[in-house]
Amino acid sequence: MKLTLSVIKADIGGFVGHSSVHKDVLAKVREVAEEGKDKGIIRDVSVLVCGDDIALVMTHTKGVDSSEVHELAWNAFKEGTEVAKKLKMYGAGQDLLAEAFSGNVKGMGPGIAEMEFVERKSEPVIVFFADKTSPSAWNLPLYEMFADPMNTAGLVIDPSMHEGFIFDVMDAYTGMGIQLKTPEELYDLLVFIGATSRYVVRAVYRKSDGEIAAAASTQKLSFMAGRYVGKDDPVLIVRAQSGFPAVGEVLEPFARPWLVEGWMRGSHTGPLMPVAFKNAKPTRFDGPPRVIAAGYQIADGYLIGPSDLFDDPAFDHAREECNKMANILRRQGIFEPHRLPPEEMEYTTLPKVLEKLKDRFKLVETERPKFSSEGEIAE
Repeated sequence: MKLTLSVIKADIGGFVGHSSVHKDVLAKVREVAEEGKDKGIIRDVSVLVCGDDIALVMTHTKGVDSSEVHELAWNAFKEGTEVAKKLKMYGAGQDLLAEAFSGNVKGMGPGIAEMEFVERKSEPVIVFFADKTSPSAWNLPLYEMFADPMNTAGLVIDPSMHEGFIFDVMDAYTGMGIQLKTPEELYDLLVFIGATSRYVVRAVYRKSDGEIAAAASTQKLSFMAGRYVGKDDPVLIVRAQSGFPAVGEVLEPFARPWLVEGWMRGSHTGPLMPVAFKNAKPTRFDGPPRVIAAGYQIADGYLIGPSDLFDDPAFDHAREECNKMANILRRQGIFEPHRLPPEEMEYTTLPKVLEKLKDRFKLVETERPKFSSEGEIAE
């Protein structure tokens, strides 16, 4: 039997500000999702929260892009939004960019990662869920998990992984994609995924048999809406063990923090902090960006878990480093490189400020402007 694992997330209202989700909003989303399970639309569901975002982790047998499953998620988020509006939650329904469901949630605001596979004898999967960042946040850890033998020993010593993996990379600006094989096209791969403002990893496949190993959300809200409506807060599914990286190899990249785009107003660079579920409440400057790791064993299509995998003192050092990096970056204030470069700021609220001032720009003359005794610019 082929099983589909679908993770669909949305920000439908923050409590307080952008820091967390109110329990009543979460309860309504869970209630609608459980009703879908009772009706047989999905086999099982687990609900995760990271910051002000909610993710539905669902198993079913309807395949990727199932209209029925996507509509269930949409309805859960819509009904949760109604609760959020009544409670005057901040940005209620901000990720829902359409009024009515139209086939699937792609292009409608929610982020989605899905994969279809035949359940193995033991099927451990990890769902990573981040807040205050963008889909390209996964580029570096996916590279380390599936292409860096210094991180993943299995690439060297496990025959089932030794041939390498295929990375499916998308240009977020054009929607075009390319598939690159590792290790032979590793340097070509890095040309693209190192440019995190533009290229994102959509999926990873085992080269020996084409079996899917990882799937990531790639939706950029600003491109869908044409304006800044919040960061994309991505999700990532990674299968582990038995021909894939071990759980410890999957988690290892997060033991050393790296910088991602997002943080305050989606306009800043910040360190991605791995946290336990209880600490996934970004508050300092609406951050720093957070990521949780929910581990599941899938048994006959049911989700056994989640196990809170970052609730471990082994990641304390990473959290300490994140705080130190945050201090250094905050010292930059509104100056780059803490603030994102101009091309990324095009999708924030900054263009509205620039529009107001555009008529005051004049061609620069060779002489400096002259001022009158009153301090006015002389004509």
